[in-house]
Amino acid sequence: MLTYLVRRFAILILSLLIAAVVLFVLLRLLPGDPANALLSVGADAVQIEKAREQVGSNLPLWQQFLRFAGSLASFDLGTSFVSGKPVIEEIAARLTVTVPLALMGFVLAVLIAVPLGIVSAVKADRWYGGLISTVSQLGIAIPVFWVGILLVTVFAVTFRLFPSGGFPRRGWQNEGQVLYALALPVMTIGLVMAASLLRYVRSATQDVLGSDYLRTARALGASFPEALIRHGIRNGAVPIVSILGIELATTLLGAVVVERVFALPGLGSMLLLAIEQRDYPNVQGVLFISTLLVLLIGFAADLTQRLIDPRLRERAVGGNA
Repeated sequence: MLTYLVRRFAILILSLLIAAVVLFVLLRLLPGDPANALLSVGADAVQIEKAREQVGSNLPLWQQFLRFAGSLASFDLGTSFVSGKPVIEEIAARLTVTVPLALMGFVLAVLIAVPLGIVSAVKADRWYGGLISTVSQLGIAIPVFWVGILLVTVFAVTFRLFPSGGFPRRGWQNEGQVLYALALPVMTIGLVMAASLLRYVRSATQDVLGSDYLRTARALGASFPEALIRHGIRNGAVPIVSILGIELATTLLGAVVVERVFALPGLGSMLLLAIEQRDYPNVQGVLFISTLLVLLIGFAADLTQRLIDPRLRERAVGGNA
């Protein structure tokens, strides 16, 4: 396992390097000079050249990349053109909204999808098993912003149970207010993700129900619930963990839609604002941190799979040998 962890960590670093190269190239392909974000209308040649020196756009591309890569290696994401604050500080502040939002939505989705997915597979011949499957298919077809608007209409406008949007100015100093403000966004993410996740749980459970080891356990005298809990859940969890990692990464990247619907100051809103203002340090900082989070989630999901299933650990050891 140690060799496997070292290898996976090396792959993670290589992936970050490739992502940095792609990010650097894509941002340099955008029309216009990054220095324009620092200039006012009617700037003269001296001011333009000074601004280009300040952002480094007057250097050859290879020198710009070396400076960019060196900054990333020291985890220095630069300074915002607009606010003048370090990018890493602005991202850290935004992550206090996006990460709890994504994690709470993820937990809610798991709490909904796992039991309902198992029920829909075990009771596929019953009317409620088919109903659960049908509702999940409908949930997949509904856009996330529509779900958010629907929840706002019902719970904020009609019944006035939750706020329609916004985030407390004092942030997490008052946890009750924060949880109250995030209730509808969390429900939006949880319901949409649960609809997608439920299909995979149902499929994995059906595979377990048709497996030889489950029939063997039943033949040896174990009851169906006992056989399913002791032998089925662990084997069925292996493919589900991979899907959970993908769903969580997708939620982090797609939180921009929910944040816009509910006016939340998260990472996605920061990215859209930075693009509108042509604030290149903020754009590349948000994209790099998002890539890092996705890679870390994938790494954690892969490691969890091997901790659950000893066969994967043996395969990794055998492959290294």
